[in-house]
Amino acid sequence: MDTTVEQTMPRVGKARWAGWAMSGIVILFCAMDAGGKLAVPELMIANSPPLGLPETAAFMRLLGAILAISTLLYAWKRTSFLGAILLTAYLGGAVATHLRVGSPLATHTLFAVYLGLLAWGGLWLRDARLRALLPFA
Repeated sequence: MDTTVEQTMPRVGKARWAGWAMSGIVILFCAMDAGGKLAVPELMIANSPPLGLPETAAFMRLLGAILAISTLLYAWKRTSFLGAILLTAYLGGAVATHLRVGSPLATHTLFAVYLGLLAWGGLWLRDARLRALLPFA
């Protein structure tokens, strides 16, 4: 076997594991957030800063359902690309909302950007099709 192939094979396995670890963090965080919005929307409303969103349980449950569906699509390998796109859209809305009300930049506003980068980075590491589509050298 060619030494170049032998040297790169373990890296692919490690990259895939790192990708799943990164994706796992995103999945866990989003699942916890969606679960909170679905199960105890009143608590989520009370502990959220005034963001100018409707303060109703129905609206919070809608947000939770959108996030839960996007997260499930991201977690399932066959639909992970679609899930990543939907999570990116959801997180983009979070950034816009926090920018609008003047939340702290590094901690509140950019947190969704950090999570989005983690989601796409994890997907890139665990999916060879995405690496072929976006080859970073």
